[in-house]
Amino acid sequence: MEKVRVGIIGAGSISDMHFQSYIHHEAVELVAVCDLNEARAMAKAEQYKIEKIYTDYHELLKNEDVDAVSICTWNNSHAEIAIAALEHNKHVLVEKPLSKTTEEAEKIREVSRKSDKTLQVGFVRRFATNTEVLKKFIDAGDLGEIYYAKASSLRVLGNPGGWFSDVERSGGGPLIDIGVHVIDICWYLMGKPKVKSVSGTVYHKLGNRSNIEHKSFYQAADYDPKQNSVEDLANALIKFENGATLMLDASFALHAKEDKTEVHLFGDKGGAMIEPELNIFTEKHNILLDLTPKIDARTFDFEKGFQNEIDHFVACCLEKETTISPVEDGIEIMKILEAIYESSRRGREVRFN
Repeated sequence: MEKVRVGIIGAGSISDMHFQSYIHHEAVELVAVCDLNEARAMAKAEQYKIEKIYTDYHELLKNEDVDAVSICTWNNSHAEIAIAALEHNKHVLVEKPLSKTTEEAEKIREVSRKSDKTLQVGFVRRFATNTEVLKKFIDAGDLGEIYYAKASSLRVLGNPGGWFSDVERSGGGPLIDIGVHVIDICWYLMGKPKVKSVSGTVYHKLGNRSNIEHKSFYQAADYDPKQNSVEDLANALIKFENGATLMLDASFALHAKEDKTEVHLFGDKGGAMIEPELNIFTEKHNILLDLTPKIDARTFDFEKGFQNEIDHFVACCLEKETTISPVEDGIEIMKILEAIYESSRRGREVRFN
């Protein structure tokens, strides 16, 4: 069997989902790992039995035994590493968001167009069972024209700190970290319409809430309670050229009862809720119907979604499939994210030509 030899750049927490998914693929050989923190890279190498260890991604990319890379680094380094990897003739899976800015994303596309290698953006929720099932109904026209979507990704206490809370490295807070997932899944299922205008607001009201006692939450390895330069809440109204709209809110900190992720889509023939569980709503014979697909996945299965994503990426590397998450999609989502922040700064709607 033909093997894809993979190197992973960035050995932080999200990389474990990549490592674990690759080792469960029979056509993959993990050959290299790179991290600025040598001890962390060595730990991952020992855990996953990887021979080559690097602290400089340039050196990893020079390794001709590496066919493909996963980029699991800070957001502000995604673009430069993706471009370098393509220029070194590697297939690339880059964690979301594609970049820190739209300008960087466009540069990635320029290089990608000159390459015959796959560049896949890590929009992992596209690979969830709920998404795959709902898309079958949408593609068959069962929901009709999807003209409205509403998505929330809310944490009551969930600022991870570290690089996540450093706007220079992350590019933003909950909007670009968790909001991006629900924006993308709505946009993808709505048929990927072109964005027309964005009106957004971000709030810096509660900070990282490091003062909260008796309540634990995930903290990044470099967590510092004194450091926080990102928003704690963002909301937006996104309008598309086909007349559809998407309403969004995402938070790291909020005075609410509990964390909540909800995604709803509404069409002229039916509607659907995809998170926290999949339901389809329609009408027949003048009777309202609530349909519950009989599938194993009731909520987003993080591990299975990543395995499906990695399996798809490997198939693309082997030229058996074409990625469903191309660079162009990463650019459009980046335009939306950047426009929400810009709209908040300007205090008015951002329009696209």
